[in-house]
Amino acid sequence: MFKNYLKIAWRNLWNNKGYTAINVGGLAMGMAVTLIIGLWIQDELSHNNYFSKKEKIAQVFQSQTFNGNTGTGPAIPRPLEKALRDGYADNFKHLVMSSWNISRYLKYKDKSLSKTGNFMQSEAPEMLDLNILKGEKDGLRELNSVMLSESVAYALFGTEEPIGKTLQVNNQYDVMVTAVYEDIPFNNSFHDAEFLMPWDKMIATQEWMKNAEDQWGNNSFQMFVQIADNTDMEKVTEAILNVKKDLNEDTAEFNPQIFLFPMKDWYLRGNFENGKQSGGRIKYVWLFGIIGVFVLLLACINFMNLSTARSEKRAKEVGIRKSIGSQRNQLINQFLSESFMVVLFAFFIAVVIVLLSLNGFNDLSKKEIFFPWKNGTFWLTSLVFIVFTALVAGSYPALYLSSFKPVDVLKGTFKAGKYAGLPRKILVVLQFTVSVAFIIGTVIVMQQINHAKNRPIGYNKDGLIQIPTFSQDFEGKYDLMRSEFLSSNAVIEMSASSSPTTQIWSNRSGFDWEGKPDGFQEDLAWTEVTPEYAKSLGMKIVEGRDFSREFATDSNAVLINRTAVKYMGITDPVGKFLKDDDEEDPGPPLKIIGVVEDMITQSPYEPVKQGLYVFDKHGNSSFYNLRLNPNQSASQNIAIIEGVFKEHFPDLPFEYDFVDSEYGAKFASEERIGTLSGIFTALAILISCLGLFGLTSFVAEQRTKEIGVRKVLGATVFNVWGMLSKDFLKLVIISCFIAVPIAYYVMNGWLQDYPYHMLLEWWIFALAVFGAMMVTVITVSFQAIKAANSNPVKSLRTE
Repeated sequence: MFKNYLKIAWRNLWNNKGYTAINVGGLAMGMAVTLIIGLWIQDELSHNNYFSKKEKIAQVFQSQTFNGNTGTGPAIPRPLEKALRDGYADNFKHLVMSSWNISRYLKYKDKSLSKTGNFMQSEAPEMLDLNILKGEKDGLRELNSVMLSESVAYALFGTEEPIGKTLQVNNQYDVMVTAVYEDIPFNNSFHDAEFLMPWDKMIATQEWMKNAEDQWGNNSFQMFVQIADNTDMEKVTEAILNVKKDLNEDTAEFNPQIFLFPMKDWYLRGNFENGKQSGGRIKYVWLFGIIGVFVLLLACINFMNLSTARSEKRAKEVGIRKSIGSQRNQLINQFLSESFMVVLFAFFIAVVIVLLSLNGFNDLSKKEIFFPWKNGTFWLTSLVFIVFTALVAGSYPALYLSSFKPVDVLKGTFKAGKYAGLPRKILVVLQFTVSVAFIIGTVIVMQQINHAKNRPIGYNKDGLIQIPTFSQDFEGKYDLMRSEFLSSNAVIEMSASSSPTTQIWSNRSGFDWEGKPDGFQEDLAWTEVTPEYAKSLGMKIVEGRDFSREFATDSNAVLINRTAVKYMGITDPVGKFLKDDDEEDPGPPLKIIGVVEDMITQSPYEPVKQGLYVFDKHGNSSFYNLRLNPNQSASQNIAIIEGVFKEHFPDLPFEYDFVDSEYGAKFASEERIGTLSGIFTALAILISCLGLFGLTSFVAEQRTKEIGVRKVLGATVFNVWGMLSKDFLKLVIISCFIAVPIAYYVMNGWLQDYPYHMLLEWWIFALAVFGAMMVTVITVSFQAIKAANSNPVKSLRTE
């Protein structure tokens, strides 16, 4: 019986090739979009699955309140480690202090590479359950040891045995390779940890870290933990919540709260608002999941509409089959088998589309997704997906077509009925409601990105590069290198800074100033700079003056930004002093010599943070900032700069970043979302248009005699075009009235996540409505004009 169903289904599909092509093509596109989105969602949800102890691992986070605003982050003080080990050891299986992910120069013989990694305590490899390929898992127990990822070990040693080999780090000290671990996959935390070195080694080489051992106010470190088997995250958090506040009175005014942030939430739920978890990338998982469902629904609607539109062509078949004894359930099975066959063909084509587009999708989404050929769960899910799609697409046509009465059909008195087309109209309205909403959403996302891009950034990012200076080789050589670079004619200005141009690496509090409100808790961005910093970046001095080498007193001077003036409530700030409120060992007061325009160093979607630019008198720079000569090409300038660099630092790799590229990376996530949304929106519109094209062709075919009569009576091509087009335009207009308020509500809520956001303007919605109307007119016009130009004699003879 089932074989017979498939045979009849195949004949029907083969005899109606145009109808089959539209249905299979539309469903294939819809299923391809859903498959790609499904693979993307699976990749998002599987983040950190590489770590077998994911459910038990957490990072220690801290919330602090400044003037009523609570900020949350992973930066913690060193004394917290001792406090947790001494007082709460039973709650933890492993407790690991860690540096931030940092760059180091690794040198073996004449080969020097810059790689990123972490300095961590010796329990880290066991806690993370790293896959050790060579050496021992406890490879961090010795002070002068290093563990390398497989790719870095190969880059340094090639086919040589790496274990026991000696590396030089930053031309400063030697370490011995004790282990090689498998590269951590891309969709996991620590995937950029290309080496691990002992935490104690970093302390031994960094004086400020030694001094931080009892500094509760120095939040410059990270801590990762694996909780004990007999407890859970909530219980441990409850136990340690007030440990810092209880042990240190000086920081109690900020109400510090210590808690565990589970590894399973790091990637998808990493946002905090006023001390409370407030989502994160999980919103994009929901967004694209909804898009995938709706795109598939659009394709299913096409199938429903085209199947029911052909009802009168299938009516005689149904009547004959019923008259010779076919039951309704047999007819339903027949039509569902047709649906299943169409969906099965569409699925195979969708898989081909996915395979062809996966590399491009990976490049666009910055993913490393592979087609899961050997994943049994994927194929089982795909089977369920095929059956579900076949049922959704085929159930309504099967129930509708199988309901025809054989007597009416065979007598020739069957008519579809006055309201037979109503469900099709509703489905068309639903299709274009979704499409118009997608258009509006995509336009708003792109406009929000452009709104932030057009925001004044407070400096000139074009023609500006930064060179990292992490090695001790750079110490004491700033003036020499500035002179060399300037005389090379490739650089017109140069400065050094403790933070990169596009980030804030340090924050300070503990200042007093004239007019400071009682109880005011300041939180100020802190960047140490050389005197040429503002000039090299093209910053604007709006009050006072810039740093000058001619004033010896500038070693205790500071520039503040506009936001800091408002934040601190200082009137006439130039000449005022910021005093250290440390009563035991106060630093010298800092004299405000100037106010600079606000410079965007964090997210371009957020307000600029209040900041201080302090004269670097201790040589704490981490970057050279070079303004390239605009009269020469960038490549020519870079080549000259590299030559000068190698002349003075022959053992170090030459690395640099264009600041405009670093700033542009701040938009990458939203731009990817906008681009992907645009692509999916275009496909949704194309699928809707395919259905509309098919419906128009059937309507024109049904009204062949009417068109012939009208043309005989003098109707023009335009009259016939208007007659066939107006019904569809009415449906699209109804769709627009439904889509606009829905899109406004959803996108207005999305914009509220960005403190600096655009205002929704009427033209965005008007553009989407106009676009939908034009797409409809173009789609309908092809068949309408074709019908209008047909010979009325042939039309009437046909009838």
